[in-house]
Amino acid sequence: MSHLPSYPLQQLMEIKKRHFDQAVKTLEEKKQILEKAYETLYDLNEDYNKTLTHKTEKLDQLRKVMDEEPIVAKMEQMKAYLKIVDQQLVEKKKKVIAQQKVVDEAQKQVDIATDHLFQKKKELEKLELHKAEWMKEARLHMERKEEIEHDEQGAATYEIMKRNALARKKKHSSKKNKGMP
Repeated sequence: MSHLPSYPLQQLMEIKKRHFDQAVKTLEEKKQILEKAYETLYDLNEDYNKTLTHKTEKLDQLRKVMDEEPIVAKMEQMKAYLKIVDQQLVEKKKKVIAQQKVVDEAQKQVDIATDHLFQKKKELEKLELHKAEWMKEARLHMERKEEIEHDEQGAATYEIMKRNALARKKKHSSKKNKGMP
């Protein structure tokens, strides 16, 4: 069997494969960014929760002091401290909200990269299907061409054998006519 010709879109297929590989790499990078953003969000939430717990403890302490001894100076000092803790709580909540936006954006980028990867995979699969169909058609074409060549060779061989047989028959009949054995 003759050698099949090379697939004419092979270079395009290689380009599509590189694009697909790049999309996989991009998706992995986006997932790492998202993971880091989640870790930062977790840390900021932990810090916020510690501050909130601290505030709750201080409020409980203030209530206890107010119940035990009504010392105005001590209560004022504790109220001032609680205002500071409230400010810290507000700042930390802002950081958590800002980090949540970072996480949301990172998630959006992962979603976009996933869609991009899906598109590249679809393009590559379409091209692979086209190549398989093309190879099938190329094989059929080659088989037909080889059949035609074999038929032509068979016909030529048959003609040669027919002429040789005819020539032998003539030679044989001419020997009989001349009286030779």
